[in-house]
Amino acid sequence: MTKTIDFFFSIGSPWAFIGLEPFATLAAEHGATIRPHVIPLIEDNGGIYSRDRPEARRAYWTKDLKRWAALRGKTLNFENRAALSDPAPAGLMVVAAIEANQDWLKLTKALQEAFWGRGEDIGDTEIRRSIATAAGFDAAALDDLGQGEAVQARRTSSYETAKAAGVFGLPTFLYEGELYWGQDSLPFLERHLKGEKLVA
Repeated sequence: MTKTIDFFFSIGSPWAFIGLEPFATLAAEHGATIRPHVIPLIEDNGGIYSRDRPEARRAYWTKDLKRWAALRGKTLNFENRAALSDPAPAGLMVVAAIEANQDWLKLTKALQEAFWGRGEDIGDTEIRRSIATAAGFDAAALDDLGQGEAVQARRTSSYETAKAAGVFGLPTFLYEGELYWGQDSLPFLERHLKGEKLVA
């Protein structure tokens, strides 16, 4: 039977960026299909944006991100981030790629590398389209599709699926009814994929 992992993430999550490639590699190694869902944090379920956390926790969050980035071989650019636009439109572009059966993983990687690795303003239409075009996509078509009803319906469906499953933070992986929150939970997902689920 085909293994299917529901992957809940956002372009604006640095943790999703850090864990994207290790997760994709893990899924491929186990012959698992990834079912992607681009969503925001679910505050109703307890998700808390970093900007809403106390300073001490945000300081630790930043340091922990840097540790994990180094471990994963990633570079995080924290300079002038306040000047960057909302990356949500880039998320809609990825949803459009999913809807159009295009390589959403490749597009996600390109946009996240630009946003988190190089500090590029992917909320800006021209910058976002330039990145997507360089990655081999018809950026204007995806942006247009991202504003359509089909993409909006898919995004709403993903959000409702995530909320009902108990998802709150990103990234979260759902496999055989079990939630694994955070890229640091990938070892537990790996054991589950091997049939070695730790907790019944």
